[in-house]
Parts: sequence; structure tokens; C-alpha cells
Amino acid sequence: MPRSRTCAQWHDHANGVHPSDNLRDWLTDRVSLTYKLMAHCQQFRVQRLRQQRALCLADEWQRIALPRRLQVQERDVLLRCDDRPMVLGHTVVALDATTTEWPFFSTLGERSLGTTLFGDPLVARGQLQFARLYHDHPLVRRMCAATGVDGFTYPLWARRSTFRRKTGVMLVTEVFFPEIEQLRRVRPDPKAMPSPAARGLSSQIVPTFQQTSFDAATELAAVSSEIHT
Repeated sequence: MPRSRTCAQWHDHANGVHPSDNLRDWLTDRVSLTYKLMAHCQQFRVQRLRQQRALCLADEWQRIALPRRLQVQERDVLLRCDDRPMVLGHTVVALDATTTEWPFFSTLGERSLGTTLFGDPLVARGQLQFARLYHDHPLVRRMCAATGVDGFTYPLWARRSTFRRKTGVMLVTEVFFPEIEQLRRVRPDPKAMPSPAARGLSSQIVPTFQQTSFDAATELAAVSSEIHT
């Protein structure tokens, strides 16, 4: 019977969750997950599930420097490859976060958060943490509800990291569907893309690529000449 765990145990090293070699690559790669998924499909899409005020999860409040468990602004999306859900993206920021700290967050819609974060020179990413999630975890329940399935083969692997911009802190958690291991690369490695500094480019080009649904081959070709993720 699946193990019940409503609160995840987070580890600072992937060895703490014992992933397969394929999953380890997805978990530990610090490249933008958006661009990595684009390299593994023909059509990439962000499906927004919710963006609203809600009580943060029990293991989140300390990571975003709250004094206790409080309401936050949260955003859940599915990242889809060729219309198959591959990742649940879960983002939280404090309610007192300002538009100066996160000017884009409230207007993202179904655009990719990752392209904005990785294209902004003011954003610094923190250490990755890793966890195994089971059927009672709130994020797993949201995955089931969003896809209409009763459950998965457990555990599901997840990672999270903080992003800081000025004085603001954002926590991004990514939970991988089991189908992620079936993906095969069909495009060039995004890590081989030249950096903006090397090409003298501005981060202002990033929103050009924040489309709800697009052809991955076309976008990666454009990104490879203009954006380092």
C-alpha cells in the first residue's frame, strides 16, 4: 500500500532521494526547465491551474522568510510536452511582495515563469533541494485532480529552490510526472546556448518567448542565438 506522507522530507543532495540516473539528470540540472522540456518535444505548453491567495504548505513558510505559516500568493501550472503533462510547477511568494521585487508575477497568465527568471540579471537562484512525494501530499493531490487520475506509481520525485530579486524571495517547486523518463531529446542541448553577456544582449528580449503554446523547434532556434538559460 502506498506510503502516506502529507509533508515532504527535503534533502540538500539528490542522493537523499535515490533517483534513477535519468531522473537524477532532470532533478539536478540547473538549466531552465522550460528550455530543457522544449528540447524534448515538438510542442511545449504552460497550462495554468490556479493563481490565488492560499495558506502556504507546512514546509514552505521558512523558505520564504515568513514568521509562521501564513497565506501567500501561489501559482500552479502544468508543463506539457506534446500535450502530455510532465511537470507540476508550484510557486509561492509572500503577500507583501511588491511589484518592484516581482513585477511580472501577477500578469504571467499561461506564460512561462522560467524564461522570465532565467533571463533577469537581478534574479539569483538558491540551492536545489530534493524530495520524494506520496499520494497524500497536497501537490500530488493537485496533480491527480488536474489530470483526472486516481494515482501514480509512487514515489514522485520533486525539487525546489528559492529565487531572490532585490529583497523578494520566491519558492519554486517542480514535481515530475513518471512520464518524464520517457522523454527523449529532439533538439539541441539548451546548456550549449551562448550567454547574453557573451553576445551583449539585454534581458528585455525574454518576453518574446513567453508564449502559451509554441513550436519548440522554432523557439529553441531563436533562443539558441539570443538567450542563455
